[in-house]
This record gives sequence, structure tokens and C-alpha cells, in this order.
Amino acid sequence: MIKENEIVSLMQEEAYKPMSYKELEKHFGIGSANEFKDFIKMLNQLEESGHIVRSPNDRYGVPERMNLVRGKLQAHAKGFAFLIPEDREHPDVYINAHDLNTAMNGDIVFVKVTSRSQGGGRLEGEVVRVITRANSQIVGVFQSQDTYAFVIADDKRVTRDIFIPQHAFMGAVSGQKVVVKIVNYPEGRSAAEGEVIEILGHKDDPGVDILAIIRKHQLPEAFQPEVLAEAEAAPDSITEEEIIGQGRRDLRAKTIVTIDGEDAKDLDDAVNVELLENGNLRLGVHIADVSYYVREGTALDIEAYNRGCSVYLTDRVIPMLPHRLSNGICSLNPQVDRLTMSCEMEFDADLKVVNHEIFTSVIKTKERMTYTNVRKLLTGEAEPEIVEKYAYLMEDFKRMEELAARLRSRRMKRGAIDFDFEESKILVDADGKPTDIVKRERSVAEMMIEEFMLAANETVAEHFSWLKVPFLYRVHEDPDSEKLMNFMEFVTTFGYAMRGGKGGAIHARSLQALLEDIKGSPEETVISKVMLRSMKQAKYDAQSLGHFGLAAEFYSHFTSPIRRYPDLVIHRVIREVLENGGTLPDIRHDYLASRMNDIAQQSSERERVAVDAERDTEALKKAQYMLDKVGEEFEGIISSVTGFGMFIELDNTVEGLIRLSDLTDDYYNHHEKQHALIGERTSKIYRLGDSIKVRVARVSMEDHTIDFELLDMKPRKEGAFNRGGGGGGKFKGAGGFKGFRGKSDNGRSDKGKGGTNGRPEKGKGGYKGKGGFAKAQPVVGQGGTANQGDASGNQTTGNPGKRGDSSGTGQGKKRGRADSGAARRIEMAARGAAEGAGGTEGTVGTGKGRRRSRGNGGQGQGQWQGNGQGQGEGQGQGRKDQGQGRAEGFAGSGDGKAEHIAGIGVGEGQGGAFQGNAAGQGKTRRGKGGSKPWSDKREKGGKIGEGGSLRQRLQSVGAGRTDSGVGSSGERGRGVSLGGEAQAGGGAAAERSGMDWASGVNALAKGGRRRSDDGDGSKKRRR
Repeated sequence: MIKENEIVSLMQEEAYKPMSYKELEKHFGIGSANEFKDFIKMLNQLEESGHIVRSPNDRYGVPERMNLVRGKLQAHAKGFAFLIPEDREHPDVYINAHDLNTAMNGDIVFVKVTSRSQGGGRLEGEVVRVITRANSQIVGVFQSQDTYAFVIADDKRVTRDIFIPQHAFMGAVSGQKVVVKIVNYPEGRSAAEGEVIEILGHKDDPGVDILAIIRKHQLPEAFQPEVLAEAEAAPDSITEEEIIGQGRRDLRAKTIVTIDGEDAKDLDDAVNVELLENGNLRLGVHIADVSYYVREGTALDIEAYNRGCSVYLTDRVIPMLPHRLSNGICSLNPQVDRLTMSCEMEFDADLKVVNHEIFTSVIKTKERMTYTNVRKLLTGEAEPEIVEKYAYLMEDFKRMEELAARLRSRRMKRGAIDFDFEESKILVDADGKPTDIVKRERSVAEMMIEEFMLAANETVAEHFSWLKVPFLYRVHEDPDSEKLMNFMEFVTTFGYAMRGGKGGAIHARSLQALLEDIKGSPEETVISKVMLRSMKQAKYDAQSLGHFGLAAEFYSHFTSPIRRYPDLVIHRVIREVLENGGTLPDIRHDYLASRMNDIAQQSSERERVAVDAERDTEALKKAQYMLDKVGEEFEGIISSVTGFGMFIELDNTVEGLIRLSDLTDDYYNHHEKQHALIGERTSKIYRLGDSIKVRVARVSMEDHTIDFELLDMKPRKEGAFNRGGGGGGKFKGAGGFKGFRGKSDNGRSDKGKGGTNGRPEKGKGGYKGKGGFAKAQPVVGQGGTANQGDASGNQTTGNPGKRGDSSGTGQGKKRGRADSGAARRIEMAARGAAEGAGGTEGTVGTGKGRRRSRGNGGQGQGQWQGNGQGQGEGQGQGRKDQGQGRAEGFAGSGDGKAEHIAGIGVGEGQGGAFQGNAAGQGKTRRGKGGSKPWSDKREKGGKIGEGGSLRQRLQSVGAGRTDSGVGSSGERGRGVSLGGEAQAGGGAAAERSGMDWASGVNALAKGGRRRSDDGDGSKKRRR
């Protein structure tokens, strides 16, 4: 019988060339019909699991030999994604939003690499096949449209709303949080389709928010009946027969205590310290023997494997094991017998471990101590009754304190990194509403237990690494050299320097030395956080690869089997090794070795899910806490600087954003390496770590975000031109441009001589500036030279031309999407091209951006559209531009009034693409001789004066897109929209701006609209 590994091994050989199933059949010498049937099944199974691939010509091979990379998809809220390859040596692959091919965040996929940057840098690819779906359910807010509905996902990485047909509502109404099962995955422009399977309640109901997070991360709450049945079968107490029969060492006479937080219920570790006759100290770490009650392969074990770990949310815990075990027989409660796994270490005067033992035991803890009481006893702050009650333990506590301090000192000397971050605890009332945020105290008691657990974990890891038995390790790989170099460059801005080792490598000791240097300084928190971001995440592995952060060669997780599955697994290995005289039978060795990689990967993934859920809950509760504090003032520090603003962390650990668009006193450039925002005119600097006073401006309960504003910052005037994103009405801004009054929110020009809709436009005439584009040359179009009007402003009737072609006579059809909203765009696209006189879209100025200005069916006077596409007297039904306009450049200068700048409809243009000799009259915004617009003159910061369309130049400074009449940012950042009030800061609306059109097409196909951009730049939800 052929085995799967034989097929895979053949295909991995260097000389192998892809074969068809017939050629493989011949190669393996398959004779009987049953053998052939089993062989085909095996090929199908290998293909489905992704171990082999079938090419379009039905030939089989392994993915790596067919230019395919297998890995996990990590999607981003902006629409794109990265492939995290299973092969650790393979770099990540960037995937454009259009190349996802139905894949969603977390899916296991095959990606074909399509390009790589010069020097072997970033790889780009496309998803060719989804192997395993990670998202079968989505949680979000239900929005009904009578005959159909959409669910707006809570997870922003799901970039398209889920379409729900009427028959799949299950009674849900608008505003409710629901769980949706995906029926059809997104493909092309079609959104995913789903059906409601659970209604959690209205989004504003108490408790629904946490429940939504639980469902979002698919955290299991209730245990299956068979799991509970096994837990109920566990005994309430331990018998002497059990102790003797298992050969456990009896430690019940020793003074052993647990030290935990006041609210802890699952006590899984206990400690004791003894002074030996030879003057050495013996540290005992005793861990609940959960593996004795949770046997391999049982329903309890399978459930624990699937959960991976316990999840600690703000007001509840989702345990890995049922309470019957975690709070009962496995919890080391005081004055009762409990089965344990013990690690005893003997330290000499130099703190060297001269002897150690790992064995099964039975203990009876003397006291259930709390961190608070131990701290008070050791610092002399305890009340008299507490001192009297625990007087018999004082000598042991002092010995523990001394040993822990020396262990920590030794760890620091060898180069361990100690991040002393301030953590917070959110206090909530009975309804889950946050009442206060307090800092968690890391006292001498917490540090004692921490050091003892680290010592036991290292000792156990080293012991079993030398035994060469299958094991699980906690590993922390060395940081990426490029990130570390960037960090070293960053700390120099604070006046600190770091020395590298051989070949420029940085040892953990150097990083810890830096942390000690900055201790107590204002920049301590900031530098510590940037250092942490420069490092890789710790994870589980079947190989002992060392732990960079702890500067430990061997490290494992041994001390928390109640709440971590890897600890439970290694307890089983330890038991088997002890029962078999220090080794494992070959069969068990091979089996365990084959399982460890899978367990390590599963445990690491479940840990990440737990961390994400805990962070989401914390962000939710902090936003709730700050909701009634809008308008209040606080002091904080700049904790992060980005291209779209800066994050401020308050003393209570609440973090909020000051958006770049709210910094109205100057135009700020983001200097990434310096982690700073620098004002272009004032040279004002906002740098990471600076103290700052802020006011709470906004709290979004939809996104769980908080917006701050500076106290001395004036709000941006309505209608003012804003390079940071938005601004409508009167255009008065860079380069001395003046005039062009109008209301961009309704697409009309208010006053003047013959605007598109027949209303006059009032302005002071063209572009005014010192030198203001004097003697502008004819603008060359893509197909020829534009029609030219005379400088006196007389109308020149343009010869309508074809799109992108030289001028010519004829009726051109105008194509494009209506700018009055997503639904309008889709409707007009579906109806086909609307006829209008004159040419169609072209490029603006000398760049490549496209101007899409629509008339109102009136007689446009010398309207220009794009690069040289002159329009004659139009009688057609052109579409009115109600949105924020896509005027993406300025074409020359004339003495008359130019067309609209900021989405106010087509204004009055004096002839084609202006060739005027009229000099401007005002002053340029910067410098003399304004022969170029401001967007071509700025060379600092964003460097947008290097040619290309305004759209490209805006993107070069992170200004985002101006698609579909909406100025939006690709990030939560600076969106530039020349007119209208854009969502400059980004937020959920900005991040969703690129996804509405495709989903809307799908919605219309199903009988309704998805979302409308109603011309004022704000994203409005479906009603």
C-alpha cells in the first residue's frame, strides 16, 4: 500500500517533473482496481490539504516546485493583505486587494508570486487557491433595506459588507448585532452573501458589546456535554491509595504557600524556600498536576487543544477547562491535599543551580496569600492583625524576597530585557459599564513569583532538552536587523547611543543597559515601546531556539497547565519520562515528535486570538469610560507618530488620536525615522515622548476609538482650503489663489457669468499670484494641442474630440460614474453613457490625473476637460458634479475665470485650455515668481513637485485618493479633497472608501443600494 509521504517525497525530488495520475500510477506500479481507487483518493486528499497541487493540465507536483507559496493570509482594513508563509525562510508576500480572489483574513491559501522589487525586496503575488477557510461566520451590525440587508462587520479587515437576502433575515432588524454565516464568499465585484444565524441583541444593550467580541473571535463559551461529563467524573478529594500507588513524593509537611491576586480562583502554582544545612537555598515550585485528570485523547483534552488557553476579558473569563477542574480539584486551595508536579532547585552562594529534581508530588498549602498582603508584610505597611496572623511565615517571605532579588540581578547581568510597562485594570459595575481605570501595581510580591516561575521554566526546559525527548519550548527569536538598526537610529535623537557586537549584532544586554539608562526619564515609556515594536513575537516551538528577551538558551512554559495547553502537554511528557526511567519508548517518541509542531502552531495561533480579543475588549471599555468625558482636558505623552496624526497616551493608559487634519496652525510633514511631525511654516515639532495637553474631542463607539485635540488649536474654518483633507466653499489658499466662491456641498456655483447651471459665479478672475502663471504655454493633450481661447475671455467654440485624441469634430460620448453617490454612480453606469457635446475625459494640466467635470445640460462656454479636450457648445444631457469634484490639477492661466476648483460644478471658462498672457496680481504663497502652482513648487516633506498628476502627487505625501468625488485617505490619515468636507482623519469611513462601489454593484444586482456618498463627502450608512 502506497503511503502519502511516499507520494510527497517523490514530488520533492530534484529530478521530478510534474506527472499525470496515469504516469504516477505507472510509476508506483499500481495493478488492482482497489489499489487504483485508494490511490486516487489519496491524491485528492493531498490536493485538498494543500500538500500537492494539480496544474491546469492535470499534472501533480508540490507547491514549492510550481512557483506557489503556501501560508496564512493576513488582511488589512485598507483592503490589501500579506501572505505569512509557512516556510519561515520565505519572505512575506504583498497581495493587492484586487488579487485576493475570494480569500479573506486568516485563510490558508496558495499564492503565486507575480513580481519582486529590485534587489530581491518586497514580493507581490495573487491568491490562486484557498485551501482552508478561516471565516465561516461574521459578527456585525444589521442594516435592513426592506427587501434585502447588509451586515457591517465589526472586524475592519472584512472590507466588504455582507449581503443578506430577505429570506435570511431570521427576524433581525436594523441596529442589532448579529452573527452571519457566509454562504457565498466575495468574488470579483460581488460582496459576500450570508444568512443570519444568531441575534445577539441591539448594539447598545448592556453586555452585547462583549458578546459581540466573543463571537467575532469565535471564542467558545459553553462546554460540550461530553466535556462536562468527564469533568464531573473527577473526584472532589485525593485518597491515600492514589498517592501511594503513583509513588508521589509527600511534601505535605513543608511550608508551601500560594501567592496570587485577590480575585484569582484557579490557583495553579505554589512555592517554598528552605535554608539547607550546607548554607544553600532550595527553591520549590509546585504546579497543579492537571495532566493526571485531563488524559490524552479524551473529550477534555480535545477541547483544551481547540481552546489553546484561557481568555481574560474585562468582566469575565473564558476558561480552557471547566470550572469543576480549574477551580476545584486542580486548584491549589489552602489546607487541602492536591496532586502536583514539582521542580526543586538548589542554589549555592553564587546562585548557581548545583542540583535540581523534577518529580510528581502531593502538597497541602498552608495559606492562600495575596500580592497585597505579602507586599505589606515585607514593606512594614501591614495592619497588626495581618502581621500577627502571618508571623510564622515572615522568615520565609524575607528569604523569598532576597532570593528573588538576586535571581533578578543575575538575569539582568546576563542581558535579559525587563519591560516595566504600566498596566491598567478596568473596573466595571454589574452591567459591565466601566467605572474607573486603575494602574496595576507590580510590587515586590509579583516580582518574587515572576522570578521563581522563570527559574522553574528554564530548569525544566534545559533538563528535557538534554534528554532529547519531544517537547514544547517558548522561543523568542532575535530581532530583525533592519528594525533594530532603525531603533538604534531613533534613540540617538534622544541623545543615547548603543554599541553593536561582532558584525554589528546587538546583544540583549545592550538593550537592557539602555532601559536602565532611561529609567525614570520622560522618554522611558516611549523608548521602551519602540524597542518592543522592533522585536519579534514570542511563540511556541518544538525546537529549543532560545529566548532573546530573557537572554535564556532554554525556556519553556511549565507553570500554568490550568490556563495554557502547552504546559499541560509537557506535563504529560514529564510524567511519561519519569514512569519510563528517564526516556520514552520508541513508538511514543515518534508519535509525540510528529505531534509537537502541530501543537506548537495551534497554541501560538490561539494565543494570538486571545490577545486580540483582550485588546478589543480593553479598547471598547476605555472608549465607554471616556464617552462622558468629551470636552474634558488631560495631560498625556505622544506615544506614536504616524502619517495621519499622533497618538496620545493619558496617565490612566487611555490612548487617543490627534488627527493631522485637526492641526490647523500649519502644514505638518511626517518624518518617520525621527518619529516626529514638523510644521512646514512654523517648524513646530511634535515628537514621540513629548508631553502635551489635550481635550477629548470625539469618542466613536462603533470603532472603539478616541479623538483628542490640542487645547490651543483653533478649529479649521468652514470652507477653508485644507491640504490635510477637505474644506469647501470659498477657495482661499496656497499660491495666492483667491475667489471662486461656491458651495461645494451641493455642486452649484453661486454667482458669476454663466456657470454650467446658468447661475453666475463671482470671483476676482483666474489665478492671482506674483508671476501667476504668466505667459502660460498651450497645454499639450494626449492626442494633440488644446483649443486656445483669447486672453480677453471671449468664447472659443472648441471642436469636440474623441477621448484622448486630438481635437476633431463630432459628438463624443461622456463616460464615467455619477459623483452624487455610490448608488447614483452604479445607476448611471448601468444605464450606459450619457450623451453630451464635446470630448470626454482627459488628463488635466501636464499630469496624468483626469478631470471629470459634468455639465447640467446648459451651454458650457469653452469648457475644458482634461489635457486639451476642448468642449464646444453642448446640448447633451451631461451629469452634474455634486460631489467633491475630481479637479486634479490646474491647466495654465487665463485672464478670465477658470473652471471650478473644488467640486462646485463647472464654472465659467474662457476658452479651451487657456493660453493667456495675463500676469497675476497677488503674491505667491512661497517665494517669488510663481510660475508654477503650489503643488509643483513644494520640494520639502512630501516632495510633490516631481511631475505626474495631482492624484499621484497627493498620494506621494500620503494624501489618499480623490476617487468617486470623495477625498479619502488610504490610511486613517490625511485625505485631500479639493472641496467639500472630507473625512480627513480617515476612521472607519475613510478606510471603507475604496470598497463601496464593488459591493454596491452586487447590491443593485440583488435589488437595492448599498451605501451612498451624498455629495458632502461624508459616508452615510444605509437607511
